[in-house]
Amino acid sequence: MHSKIVAWSITAALAGFLFGFDTVVISGADKALQANWGTSDAFHGSVVMAMALWGTVIGAIFGGWPTNRFGRKNTLIFIGLLYIFSALGSAMANDPITFAAFRFIGGLGVGASTIAAPTYVSEIAPQKHRGRLVSLYQFNIVLGILIAFLSNYLLRNTGAEPWRWMLGVEAIPAVIYTAFIFFVPRSPRWLISKAKYAEAEKVLRTIHPEADIEGKMLEIQKQSETKISGENIFLKKYRFPLILAFLVAFFNQLSGINAFLYYAPRIFEAAGLGESTALLSSIGIGVVNLLFTILGVVLIDKLGRKQLMFIGSIGYIISLSLVAASFFLNWGGLTVPIFLFLFIAAHAIGQGAVIWVFISEIFPNHLRASGQAFGSSTHWLLAAIIPSLIPFLFSTVGPALVFAFFAFMMVLQLIFVIFMMPETKGKSLEELSEELSPGKTTLSFKNN
Repeated sequence: MHSKIVAWSITAALAGFLFGFDTVVISGADKALQANWGTSDAFHGSVVMAMALWGTVIGAIFGGWPTNRFGRKNTLIFIGLLYIFSALGSAMANDPITFAAFRFIGGLGVGASTIAAPTYVSEIAPQKHRGRLVSLYQFNIVLGILIAFLSNYLLRNTGAEPWRWMLGVEAIPAVIYTAFIFFVPRSPRWLISKAKYAEAEKVLRTIHPEADIEGKMLEIQKQSETKISGENIFLKKYRFPLILAFLVAFFNQLSGINAFLYYAPRIFEAAGLGESTALLSSIGIGVVNLLFTILGVVLIDKLGRKQLMFIGSIGYIISLSLVAASFFLNWGGLTVPIFLFLFIAAHAIGQGAVIWVFISEIFPNHLRASGQAFGSSTHWLLAAIIPSLIPFLFSTVGPALVFAFFAFMMVLQLIFVIFMMPETKGKSLEELSEELSPGKTTLSFKNN
């Protein structure tokens, strides 16, 4: 693998670092914001805490358009600007509505990044290393999560209103990311779709130094030119990849992962830990998440996507059942954190490592951004709805039933993995397109 490909992939994947940081940094400010503005549980959960997730839904729904129209690279640059603006605005907000508006803007960046970054990396990665390179995005997400938890803990006593520092510090990595992204090349597959063949050939020669570049461009062009027919992901022949994208995203959120990450300190306090200990336990979650994500990155091109999902599903079922039992039986102490560490490990090596890789692989080139947008939209719509309900559900039905429900959904995920999910490792994007979406029109390459 050329060192430039690794550098480009890491740079694009830094959008994931900001995604992870932005998603979790709010957890440290959760209770302070509610106390500061005196909002109800319903308003706090559905507006103050969840507005970034609603922005993410919009960013995911519409992020495919700029990714296709202006290119993967230009979209990634714009995403960095959104993160900077959101971090500074959120830190300076003086009322819940203004705060929610700036968090919404950051959410737009998160949603769009889940389309542009995995799409970009999947299109520059050699097929043998594609899983590992695309999963760097997930690695950066969990690294961002860990740094956010650590940052929240270190800044917990900073100034009169520590939450402002917790949220504002995100502007620093956002500026660094935005500067770096200017130095990556544009996606060769996007360039070919725009008839920019000379520039695409230059990038492809770096990615595939030993390959028949003319033949590779012919193969890519056959798919890129099918956009003339007005195809979209909702046509019958794309039904299977569409269902796959939906179910992977659906089960990802029905594990309860985002609900937990948003409210980790609150969940630990509900289990009987003190406030400071709850924040410290959150850092432990970040460490476990990072370590098992590294393991997932190492294994994804060896064991494959399906095998990792199988392992993760078993881990989900065991850990979520134990968490539910802890609340049902009032085990108390460190049992809930320990079982939730197991839950995070199962997520990191399974769904966490696989989701963005898998969705970026299963659609043809000319529809990849649209397919990624569909999968991301499903993911983030549920990620907005579920966490917004947590304060209300915890105060009514209680944590035990909530975690028991998540455990049941993971049984359904295991069934999906065993009987429906295909393996995608070691195959080119064009090969996967022919397997999962047969019957495509073959067009000839015209060298301009």
